[in-house]
Amino acid sequence: MNPARQELLQLLASKSFRLGEFKLSSGGTSDYYIDCRTTTLDAKGGRLTGQVFFEEIRERGWKAQAIGGLTMGADPIVVAASVVSGELQGFLVRKAEKQHGTGQRIEGFREKGARVVIVDDVCTTGASTVQAIEAAREFGFQVIGAMCLVEREEAKGRPNVEKAAAPAPFVSIFTATEVRAEHIAPTDDTQPTIFAVAAGCEVCGRPAVTDTPRNLCEEHRTIDRIRGGAARSRVPSRPV
Repeated sequence: MNPARQELLQLLASKSFRLGEFKLSSGGTSDYYIDCRTTTLDAKGGRLTGQVFFEEIRERGWKAQAIGGLTMGADPIVVAASVVSGELQGFLVRKAEKQHGTGQRIEGFREKGARVVIVDDVCTTGASTVQAIEAAREFGFQVIGAMCLVEREEAKGRPNVEKAAAPAPFVSIFTATEVRAEHIAPTDDTQPTIFAVAAGCEVCGRPAVTDTPRNLCEEHRTIDRIRGGAARSRVPSRPV
């Protein structure tokens, strides 16, 4: 995994992923919730999102002219990828045609026949991605690919998107399983500290559990914390 992709995964895991009991917009329930917007609207997260999406599009050789999706999950992804690329145009798909002005549903780039990629933040049932694909084709775009930032694979939305996008492929940057794994992975702060086998408590000689600021066993580390200074043993020292 390249550095930008790894950084983006870490941001999603820390900023967007939550464990608990949640009700989904689809009506179901889940033991986790992921709100990608807290990452895609973050300054660093937005830049990484744009970079990762653009790199994926370029590596697949899609030769896209524009990137777009259904408001509002797709909005920050579209802007980020367009800005980072310096060449991809952007468009947004309204959930319904507006009832005033031009009444158009596609906002932004509007060149019929253009090669476009449809994007979304989270794919659960795939309904919003499918809606954007259908609207783009109805307008006259040539959909050459569909992408989402995180795919909730247990919701089985992939077949719906693949059917709507065909013959264009559907690609997910990450799966929810990958984000969950990163979220619960131990960090440097939770990793147990490993000491040299010979390390012993400076006070009593028993195995040390810390070397900061001194080598102390569990008992004398606790005493040291309580006293707020160097631990003084209440038991005779034993030779190591």
